[in-house]
Amino acid sequence: MSASRAQGAVAVSSFVQRFSATRRGARLARRLATHQLNGWGLAYGNPVSDSVALLVAELAANSVLHGRVPGRDFELRLMYDRAAGVVRIEVSDTHPAQPARVRRPEDADGGRGLVLVEAVAARWGVSERVGPGKTVFAELEFGTGHDGHARH
Repeated sequence: MSASRAQGAVAVSSFVQRFSATRRGARLARRLATHQLNGWGLAYGNPVSDSVALLVAELAANSVLHGRVPGRDFELRLMYDRAAGVVRIEVSDTHPAQPARVRRPEDADGGRGLVLVEAVAARWGVSERVGPGKTVFAELEFGTGHDGHARH
């Protein structure tokens, strides 16, 4: 479900959906995120859409791999502040463990998700949520052009 609200000259759109804590759920979260961005005017394949897809993929994969609690879903929330040129991604799960960057050997197949999040996002972090678990968020900043392309 998506909703828009206007506060003066500021319009913030949001999208919230729960997904099964599986690889399939994580993949669906990424696909629906880009679909929602496209509906908000941030077209598929532009730098903002691609960056959000990467951030959702990494945060959802971490939730599924490290934050999974049997029988519990994870939640994706997207917020798009057009005036500020910011997309905020939040992934919530019910596991109490906090995400941590782990040093991996250069030839390791995985373990670089948070390094990617840190490199792409303007900021990221962890916040408390109502109920058990945590919310991991990342924010992407870009110019306010209507086409979703970054303005420098």
